[in-house]
Amino acid sequence: MTPESLRDRIYASLALAGIGDALGAPTEQWSRDEIAAAYGGLATTFRTPTADTFAGVNAGRIAEVTDDASQMYYLARALAKAGGRLDTAGWTDCLLDWAAHSPKAGFMGPSTAGIVKALREGTDLELVGVIGESRRKLTSMGTTNGAAMRVAPAGLLHPGDVEGACQQALATCLPSHDTEVAISAACSIAAATARAVAQGSLAEVVAAALAGARLGEQLARSHGRSVAGPTYLARLDAALEIAGSSRSVDEVLRRMEALVGNSVLAAESVPAAVGLLVYAKGEPLLTVALGASAGNDTDSIATMAGAIAGAMAGTAGLPRDLLDPFVAANAADFDLDQIADDLAPIAWSNWEGRR
Repeated sequence: MTPESLRDRIYASLALAGIGDALGAPTEQWSRDEIAAAYGGLATTFRTPTADTFAGVNAGRIAEVTDDASQMYYLARALAKAGGRLDTAGWTDCLLDWAAHSPKAGFMGPSTAGIVKALREGTDLELVGVIGESRRKLTSMGTTNGAAMRVAPAGLLHPGDVEGACQQALATCLPSHDTEVAISAACSIAAATARAVAQGSLAEVVAAALAGARLGEQLARSHGRSVAGPTYLARLDAALEIAGSSRSVDEVLRRMEALVGNSVLAAESVPAAVGLLVYAKGEPLLTVALGASAGNDTDSIATMAGAIAGAMAGTAGLPRDLLDPFVAANAADFDLDQIADDLAPIAWSNWEGRR
């Protein structure tokens, strides 16, 4: 690996994650049957989201990111500004900046929205994690995929370093996603991205996803809280089995929906994203097209899977017919070249430090 090849993979990860987000925006909350009928199979082209989808904030805006990749890009810029080490307070400042200034913030998920509201009302950061029984009774609070969907930059800055990626991911889970399932899921995506950007094979990336999930569970025991419900690791095992045994695109998508799930919950959409990446063998366009066609939380699934696949493939593997319009549509808000330029020297320093 060279500084140039590492920078190339960082850019490709950021770009393919955004492409997946933009592909999934028009299909968010659609059923698998609706997507298949509208696209004749898989969503492989950009379309304009309609106002009645959950991505309605993007209505009339083709090829633009939603809250998913926009949070990822804000996090990437904050990490670069902090020299690659962002603590929970720094992440909270970044989150509030995103909520105040991003045009995509109007559609933040329930866990993020609850914490943003509490912080805006002056709740002390140390108390946010224990804001009362009302939060504990809301089973969706802190168990959603918000931390996992934005966490890829934590992995990009720690090539090949599962533990480093997970430690940075943890800071971005708190205080909005402080549950065992959400931390495990976010660490899994961060670890997989870290291995992918270090030129890891698909098998190595899957091994990193599993190792990150296990480390995330350990970190959650001392930094988070346990809640009722399925574990991320159990669902990830199911997603990998489905990916390995399905024999067609339609079969893998329908089995993934039925047995793993594709909702905003971290125990559903995050393992589904990894499973679809594996079924696609990391091929960039197929990976994000599967995510955008999976039904329900399509933009988040395609964002997470795209971040890993892009890091594996580099820019040479990106679909040019989607990359160029995507970059043009989002250039006013996000300069991906600049973000990659800012992240790459930090990532290279971390890589060199481990050799």
